[in-house]
Amino acid sequence: MSAEVLIGQLRSDLDDGGLRGSFLVRDLCTGQEIGIEPDLEFPSASLVKVPLVAVTLERIRRGELDGATPIHIQPNRVTTPGPTGLSRFRHSARVAIDDLLYLAMAISDGTAADVLFELTPPTDVTRMLRDWGLHGITARHLVGELLDTPAERFAPAEVHLAHSLAIKAPTVGRGHPVPQLDITRASSGSARAFVDFLQALWKPSTIDESVCARVRELMDGNLLRQRLSPDFSSDATTWSSKTGTLLNLRHEVGVVEHEDGQTFAIAALTESWVPAAVQPEADVLMARVARTLRDHLRAR
Repeated sequence: MSAEVLIGQLRSDLDDGGLRGSFLVRDLCTGQEIGIEPDLEFPSASLVKVPLVAVTLERIRRGELDGATPIHIQPNRVTTPGPTGLSRFRHSARVAIDDLLYLAMAISDGTAADVLFELTPPTDVTRMLRDWGLHGITARHLVGELLDTPAERFAPAEVHLAHSLAIKAPTVGRGHPVPQLDITRASSGSARAFVDFLQALWKPSTIDESVCARVRELMDGNLLRQRLSPDFSSDATTWSSKTGTLLNLRHEVGVVEHEDGQTFAIAALTESWVPAAVQPEADVLMARVARTLRDHLRAR
């Protein structure tokens, strides 16, 4: 099947499943790639934690920060609520910067990420990305802002109303009355931008190898694996990734490394047209589309 026919078929499958997405799969050994709207920009949600962690590690490497420095976390300091991590602590704790990096990546701890953003603000994260020659990802705000959307203002039985607003309100230029969904106000990126970033981490040139190695290790330790991981994890592969979720947005970016040496960077950024918070079938569809694109490249 030709790439054009395959992409048309996958677009139809996404549409039938109530999804629109920006997908890109790139063979990091050959540079060949295949994608669906790979330059379509999305709010990045928790994907922004990957550049945040990379930039923090670069500052540690330069001696501007010490990874062993403990940060005092008090319950009344927590401004980033969430289902896991430091926001669930009942008592004060001292957590080293290195361990905040782990929490931000392994369980997507928003409080840990915002403590790191206090050390390196979003504008500085974006500036470092540009210094590394990466131009498609922008950090604009704290992670805590992702948990201040219309969804938090509705009772659980009415959360579908927030998703209806998210689905129906975007402008032609991808603006949105919900600022976290407006690509000019939210942290943002495209599938191509995140694949470029993954390539810079797996095939280092502008980023120091020690920084890249630690980011790769942290992504390999990611514990949130309900989305693309089932289609890329096996005894013969290593899947290293990060997810991002916000209202009707479901994202995952990662790299699959095969025992035979083939290595593919994969980015899947999607928005759902179905007004429901829990959509496991959307995760399954995302994974199937991403794997089909990877299989097409691998068969060349």
